[in-house]
Amino acid sequence: MAKKEKFYVVWFGNPTGIFGSWEECQRSIKGVKGAQYKSFETFAEAKEAYGKEYQDYKGKSSKNKTLTKAELAAIGEPDLYSIAVDAASSGNPGLMEYRGVDTQTHEELFRQGPFQQGTNNVGEFLALVHGLAYLNQMKSDRKIYSDSRIAMGWVKKKKCNTKLKKTSKNEKLFELISRAETWLKKNAYDTKVLKWETKAWGEIPADFGRK
Repeated sequence: MAKKEKFYVVWFGNPTGIFGSWEECQRSIKGVKGAQYKSFETFAEAKEAYGKEYQDYKGKSSKNKTLTKAELAAIGEPDLYSIAVDAASSGNPGLMEYRGVDTQTHEELFRQGPFQQGTNNVGEFLALVHGLAYLNQMKSDRKIYSDSRIAMGWVKKKKCNTKLKKTSKNEKLFELISRAETWLKKNAYDTKVLKWETKAWGEIPADFGRK
């Protein structure tokens, strides 16, 4: 039986990118201290991973697990009286943007970017805080969905715990991060922040469709 083809994502190496063989991956990480890389079963998975941060995939299997009928029933359906937020990043870091939409109609409610030298996790965090501020300003009791557990954790801690380095190109982005953290610390909200169950419901409505 022929060996199944795999794809390799290198987040930190020389060079970074998506490679179609282990030999190419090895060449890019050779001599690179702290190299960050992982194999994936399909190119689509590798492409999605490359647009996010290594921490999202560290120690996790890339194989998609199909949910059983019982699991789907337990999850139920999304609450359409809500908004959904998401981010997209071309590279890690790279051009990043985020937006929020009405979960039911998919009407775009806000959109920011693109910003230079950003990451998907930072975008997810900013999108979630922007969504909370938006609902707070509108005095709306709608819920908010995010498909990023990392962003949800950062919002809960009121701190964007990114490892992204500040440069002259992403200075504006770090200003937004600071403003978002300040908003979280100074404002109280009752909005329910919920995890979008991608495996049960498909891509979040705010998805940019670039996978």
